[in-house]
Amino acid sequence: MLAEVKNARELDKMRAACRFAASVLDFIAPHVVPGVTTSELDRLCHEFIVAHGAYPAPLGYRGFPAAVCTSVNEVVCHGVPNQRALVEGDIINIDVTTIVDGWFGDTSETFAIGAIPEEAQRLVDVTREAMWLGIREVAPGKTIGDIGAVIVALARRHGYSVGEAFCGHGIGREMHMPPQVPHVGRRGQGLSLRPGMTFTIEPMLNQGTAEVEILADHWTAVTSDGRLSAQAEHTILVTEAGFEVLTMRESAWRPADLEL
Repeated sequence: MLAEVKNARELDKMRAACRFAASVLDFIAPHVVPGVTTSELDRLCHEFIVAHGAYPAPLGYRGFPAAVCTSVNEVVCHGVPNQRALVEGDIINIDVTTIVDGWFGDTSETFAIGAIPEEAQRLVDVTREAMWLGIREVAPGKTIGDIGAVIVALARRHGYSVGEAFCGHGIGREMHMPPQVPHVGRRGQGLSLRPGMTFTIEPMLNQGTAEVEILADHWTAVTSDGRLSAQAEHTILVTEAGFEVLTMRESAWRPADLEL
């Protein structure tokens, strides 16, 4: 499996694309409230993105009909925005991929709608922690398998399954590039990481089964048992010293001991 190693100029382009993708989540966060429809969230994101001279990468990608993915409750990923209004107690993942000057940035966040049940909050919290455990495995000489190994171990300790039908991916001048980054893995296996590689880490944790079904829109993936799913995502750069989170933003959750 080949993975592109980017030079300094290319990494500057990636940083700009990823910073902008992160800014879309900051923009939309105040609008993610009870009563708003997922199609309205999509419209707001679309308008914000194009107003800043960028393009929403999902729109038209293999026929996807919207600017962002909105995945509510049992939706694992790739939720197509529609007229469903959010209600208190829901959780929603908003997945943003933007194109800036020909380069892609990709990130997502799971938001709570008002007060949510304790079990839902626990799922969201563990998903974020799992993502960060995976991120902290990133360094030269580490492997793709190291990332998945720590994610699945944490999930299983908490009684959750990890979605295996979807994975992280390389990213740069295309949205999806090598390498694939599974969120289930074994230490020491898979591609060895090198400085200059960029890819996403985006685990999907489920309360019940990891099995999914695809709805009639041919995109929206839901848990087969109808139980909750949560996701967290950042775009990561392998550096000489370890990692850089290209889509980090001030408002995003991070481990208390992490210095960026």
